[in-house]
Amino acid sequence: MRSVVNIFWLGTKELRSLRSDSVLVLFMIYAFTFSIYTQAKGTSSEVHNASIAFVDEDHSALSRRLIGALYPPRFKTPVLIQANEVADAMDDGRFMFVVVIPPRYEANLRAGRRAELQVNIDATAMLQASIGASYIRNILTAEISRYLSRSDTDSALSPKIVVRKAFNPNGDTSWFTSIVAIINQVTMLTTILTGAALIREREHGTMEHLMVMPLTAVEIALAKVWANGLIILVAVTLSLFLVVRTLLAVPIAGSPTLFLFGVVLYLFFATALGIFLGTITRTMAQFALLIILLLMVLQLLSGGSTPVESQPVWLQRMTLFLPSRHFVSFSQAIIYRGAGLGVVWRQFFAVAAIGLAFFLFSLSRFRKSIAASR
Repeated sequence: MRSVVNIFWLGTKELRSLRSDSVLVLFMIYAFTFSIYTQAKGTSSEVHNASIAFVDEDHSALSRRLIGALYPPRFKTPVLIQANEVADAMDDGRFMFVVVIPPRYEANLRAGRRAELQVNIDATAMLQASIGASYIRNILTAEISRYLSRSDTDSALSPKIVVRKAFNPNGDTSWFTSIVAIINQVTMLTTILTGAALIREREHGTMEHLMVMPLTAVEIALAKVWANGLIILVAVTLSLFLVVRTLLAVPIAGSPTLFLFGVVLYLFFATALGIFLGTITRTMAQFALLIILLLMVLQLLSGGSTPVESQPVWLQRMTLFLPSRHFVSFSQAIIYRGAGLGVVWRQFFAVAAIGLAFFLFSLSRFRKSIAASR
């Protein structure tokens, strides 16, 4: 019972210490609000408001239909320009796409002769240019087919592929990036808070005060775990409901409670990682360098930024020992696909088992660090 009381009061000391660190508090607020919003809205693989112009040298009914087929929000309202303006307009960056419709284009199509459209692309914005060119090709091809057949229905003999996207029917990038941003912030902020608290006590001399008190290494470590874990859990909860679901309007298909329970399990690993890094580094500068190195690897291999399946087979097997991979897996399953505990219990078990093992290892390292300081 006395150990529980000690852990509680040591944890409250951690909370008071964090409250006095205004820079770290502001960084946390930014990380779980503005950072998530800007990542969700600022990075997108979709074409949005792309500038486009047409050079209409045909002046036919078909060319007018082609010009009218591209409209907001994917493209800005098309602008008509002359052929001699194309080079200067592209050089000045006024248009990302310029479509040139040659003379007698409709007549050649109706006569069965070969007819080509020219699409000029500013490929300095490489991703948008590639996706936008695909959009233009598909839209114009469909419009030409409908016009020549005078019908919006295809022939019964021609195959028709219908694509239906599950869980994100409009392909909205913000639905994906916002959750991935929260996952990355959980790993980063938990590790930073726990490790920084340990290094700060060593630099300020308060660790020596703790060592002369009737406290064990387990009590000191568990106090840091519950205090910093509670802060991150509250921040994740507020970010999930206020930023992701309310501000970004991202639907949550599964149970938020189940997701937060998974976050609690993952926090054991993240706090243990912070304790481990705090014991092997002596200064905040060393700690920051290790954070950059480790967190970048964890984020790249977790499957949040790139699919795990795209990695080499030997590396995929190694990532099975990373709790971050299982954390990303069950988070996406719960948030996007509405998975229940019966589906994600294996990932939950993996995160809990690996996190507990690493916590025991970090605790052993922490004990040795305290013993060496005495």
